[in-house]
Amino acid sequence: MDDDAVVPVAARLIRDFVNTYEPQIDDETLTSPDGLRDWFAERRLLPADVPLGPADLDAAVTVREGLRAVLLGHAGHRADPGAIDRLNHTLAAMPVAPRFTADGHRLVATGHTPLDQAVAGLVDAIRECGTDGSWRRLKVCARDTCRWAYYDASRNQARRWCSMAGCGNHIKMRRAYAVRTGRAPS
Repeated sequence: MDDDAVVPVAARLIRDFVNTYEPQIDDETLTSPDGLRDWFAERRLLPADVPLGPADLDAAVTVREGLRAVLLGHAGHRADPGAIDRLNHTLAAMPVAPRFTADGHRLVATGHTPLDQAVAGLVDAIRECGTDGSWRRLKVCARDTCRWAYYDASRNQARRWCSMAGCGNHIKMRRAYAVRTGRAPS
């Protein structure tokens, strides 16, 4: 697991958003529009009293799974081009623009729906990760049953698994077994 002390705040937001679904155990955090609103409100991306609907939940899940595909590419694996296309299509309907202040700039939604505002916060976090160099360190576990997002704090940025003790060990043991038995790993 990641040591949150080394994970930049913006990278943590993106990682945690992708991890609202844990494929390995089929655990979905965003089970309702209210759950989505609460997740965004806890991170100050939305007021706690705004209404969201089923279409907002669907769009947010599309964004999340598209980001998971992008982070899988960061880990050196083939990303699902369909998920990335759906991500781009969804984001095109939620345009953002720079907003400048005396201290710098950030990206804000040009649309006025609550989901536009929340997703603009995620997009701004991606911008910030690109600026501070943490974007390419956000990855998804190479274990095909896991796909948990993590922050690669290793010096050479070559980490492949969310946890060496868990997924990394499993993959290495499976490969070693295949070599011993002369079978190709599945």
